[in-house]
Amino acid sequence: MSSEVVLHEVRDDGVGILTLNRPDRMNAWTGELETRYFELLGEFDRSADVRAIVVTGAGRGFCPGADMDLLQGLGGGGESLADAERKPVTYPLTIRKPLIGAINGACAGVGFVQALMFDVRFAAAGAKFTFAFARRGLIAEYGSSWLLPRLVGMSRALDLMLSSRTFTAEEALELGVVNHVVPREEVLDAAVAYASDLATSCSPTSMAVMKQQLYGHALVDVETALAESNKLMRESLGRADFREGVASYVEKRPPAFDPLGD
Repeated sequence: MSSEVVLHEVRDDGVGILTLNRPDRMNAWTGELETRYFELLGEFDRSADVRAIVVTGAGRGFCPGADMDLLQGLGGGGESLADAERKPVTYPLTIRKPLIGAINGACAGVGFVQALMFDVRFAAAGAKFTFAFARRGLIAEYGSSWLLPRLVGMSRALDLMLSSRTFTAEEALELGVVNHVVPREEVLDAAVAYASDLATSCSPTSMAVMKQQLYGHALVDVETALAESNKLMRESLGRADFREGVASYVEKRPPAFDPLGD
């Protein structure tokens, strides 16, 4: 197994794959892993060869949270994993390209928070989820208090946070925490197939603008959202991607959209 804490691959179909790679520790989160993961997300976001990104874990788990050795070294000083980082822990929310999670196993703590930042989540059947914060004397960390209620509603979010109980991928699907549950051995392939369809069939610019709209409009009133959407719609009608989207449909051929610009 490679000594790199995050593996990276770019496929010919425009899908970039990032693999958290500390399988001996179930991919437990460390400052080194976070820094490298964010670096590679940024590289993929800037690369014209990558149109959609899949994130998974090596071995049996996705990420069980912060490495326990790290947690034991904190405490007392009010420090947190985020204090020394160059980028905020919510950095993945700024990535313009679709971010697809292939959650292959245990997902907890800060690993769960990172999973909430995926745009779409595939989970392995039987995979276990928990926040665990309340059972460690912690709070709703790293923006999870903003993210989780928007996925599952306030009451369900309070249940999951206050109890810090463990639940499976199947319940996660019912709650709206994940979008798809598939057999464990198929979770990466299913996520990659989904990402490949986005990469080959959808306008990178359209997807980037849609992410901007959905995340940004969660913070404004409907009139503001409508006004901005009308402006963005007029801009989209003037782009080459619109003309290509219509032409490819009429001509019954795959579209050839331009890569995402700077």
